[in-house]
Formats: sequence, structure tokens, C-alpha cells
Amino acid sequence: MKVPYKYLTETEYQPLQMVIFAAMEYQLKKSLGQHFLINESICKKIAAALQELPLSHLLEVGPGGGALTKYLLQIPNIDLKAVEIDTEKVAYLEKTYPNLKNNIIHTDMLEMDAPFTTHFTVIGNFPYNISSQILFKILEWKTQVPFVIGMFQKEVAQRLAAKPNSKAYGILSVLIQAFYKVEYLFDVEPTAFKPPPKVMSGVIQLTKNEHVVPMHSEKYFFLLVKTAFNQRRKMLRNAVKNLFEATVLQDEIFSKRAEQLGVDDFAMLTFKMKLN
Repeated sequence: MKVPYKYLTETEYQPLQMVIFAAMEYQLKKSLGQHFLINESICKKIAAALQELPLSHLLEVGPGGGALTKYLLQIPNIDLKAVEIDTEKVAYLEKTYPNLKNNIIHTDMLEMDAPFTTHFTVIGNFPYNISSQILFKILEWKTQVPFVIGMFQKEVAQRLAAKPNSKAYGILSVLIQAFYKVEYLFDVEPTAFKPPPKVMSGVIQLTKNEHVVPMHSEKYFFLLVKTAFNQRRKMLRNAVKNLFEATVLQDEIFSKRAEQLGVDDFAMLTFKMKLN
């Protein structure tokens, strides 16, 4: 009787894992936070969600073994590029998907410039260990990125979609929601990956807001939000006291905590900050 891999011990599973990846001509690199998507129905579901959007230029982040890439290549009339940091995966992708060969960017996504001069959509099964950094990178590109569809650790995906007065609501919630509408699409079980992560995953869609709430500047907005949530248990008056004059801090809104303020509240407060 064959035993499903999910019932194997970690010691028994590791040799099996290496056989699997050797046969696939690449191996898992834990240092890069790699969990390869293998569930075909999930890949098709993500590709289907993508095709609901107006597409012309597309960047896939971390294609890995190309589980999702093969479906992206089937979408007509798009300019697809993929950014991959792992040399072994780049070689595998070039061999397996010859049409993609000249469109693979072999670099660290966090260090690269925007891959297109026009608008482009970002998609990916984002490495969990750098998912927040990827989101901050997307914020740098926000004038060019109207849509994002990404797979995240479920906790991070829920944080992005969280509303005020919830434990999940934090820095990423405010900064992303200031510029994007967040839609939680669906859950993904650990068994959809090899090796299976220890947590659930979630797929979200970001859609650029048509109108961004007025703020003094993005620099002030980012500074205020980060400062407020760095001491989220304190009243705002104490957490951000260095950013405002003492008279301004007497306003009733400063008696609240950061998690009680919405995007509009933070944006409004930027006009009252000390000017440097």
C-alpha cells in the first residue's frame, strides 16, 4: 500500500522531495523561500482571474518551475516578462519555454527598475519571506501598475484587506489601501505546493484607485503611518508626538490608536505635520 506524502515523516519526505526535484531538473532552495505551486486547478484559476483584466504587458515575479508561466504564455496578445533570481530556474525556464527565453530577467526583483515603459500588470506566487518587500516595490511602481494578482501567506493577504479596528490592520493595510482596492479572491491549501508550507495561502487582487485621497505628500503619509503603527498600542498623541506641534496634538483624534484611523484620517493629518 502506497502512503500519501502528507503522512510521511519529515525525515522520510526529504529524500523523496530531492528525487522529485532532481527529476524536474531543479531543486528547492530554502534560502529563497521557495514553495513550488503544483496544483493545476489553482494555476488555471489564477490565470482565469488575470484574463478578466485588461492586459497588454505582464510581469511574472518568481516563476520558479513555470507552473503558472505555461498558462500565462497561452494568453493572446500580451508582452510577458518574468523576473527570476535563481540561476538554476532561469536555465530550466529557458529550456522548457523557448518562447520566454529573451523575456526572462535574471535579477532580484527588489533591485530592478520597472521592466516596461508603459503600464503593466504584476502577477506571481510571491516568496513569503519577502512578500512585504515586494509590495513596497510595487508601491514604487504604482503609477505604472494598475493591477496586481498575487499569492501570499494567508495572514499577509488578510492584512492587506483588513479594515480599521481589527488586529490584522496595520502599516501594509493603510499604505496599500491608500492607492489600491484590495480584493481577497480565494484560499489555497498547503497541499497545492511542493514542499507544502506550514500555513494557508491566499490570492488577492489589487486594483489601482481611480482617485487617491488628498495628502500633503507621500513622504509625509508613509512617515506618519509607519511611526503611528510602530507603537500601535499607544495613543496617537504619544506615538507621533515628534511629528506635530503640541497645540495640534490636543485634537481629539490624537486620543485614538493607530488601528482606529482610516486611510482618510492619516491623509488628513499629513497637512498638520511639522514642515521640514
